[in-house]
Amino acid sequence: MPHAKQDLVAALERVAAGDRAAFERLYGGTSLKLYGILARILGRRDLADDVLQDVYVRVWQRAGDFDPASGSPIAWLAPTARNLALDEARRGAAGSLEDFPHPLRQPSGEGGSAAQERNEELCRLNQWLNGLAPERREMVLLAYHWGMTREQISSHVDRPVATVKTWLRRSLAQLKECLGQ
Repeated sequence: MPHAKQDLVAALERVAAGDRAAFERLYGGTSLKLYGILARILGRRDLADDVLQDVYVRVWQRAGDFDPASGSPIAWLAPTARNLALDEARRGAAGSLEDFPHPLRQPSGEGGSAAQERNEELCRLNQWLNGLAPERREMVLLAYHWGMTREQISSHVDRPVATVKTWLRRSLAQLKECLGQ
């Protein structure tokens, strides 16, 4: 399973050439993160499963669009997942929290080192979030934890959409530095 950025870049390049084995490696190295995004936005496992499939269909079709100079593979994949989840939520298919009663569990095949790596990453993320100004932290959480659109956030925090977009972009650039990507 590729964990390093360069392994994911190589896998994406091979996927663009139609390499199914590389697609499986890419899926193995990224699906957990993308599933987390989808499940948080949609709140239902069944919908997250369906949308995750759509995400990887799109990846298979558009892997050649990835430019390693513009960012990490996960930074390229995550917006696709987020946008497809938001599209699904807008269609009214997302349920309430009561429809999603059980917490997400760690896949049974994930070893201790992968879990440790994820815990360390979550710790860095938490430290970064706590270092943000309260209004920026709220915007980041509204967008990437709760799946709100820029327009919804704008209404919620009573700021122009352009300000929301700028603050989110700057915050994510800081996050990229924090996580070393």
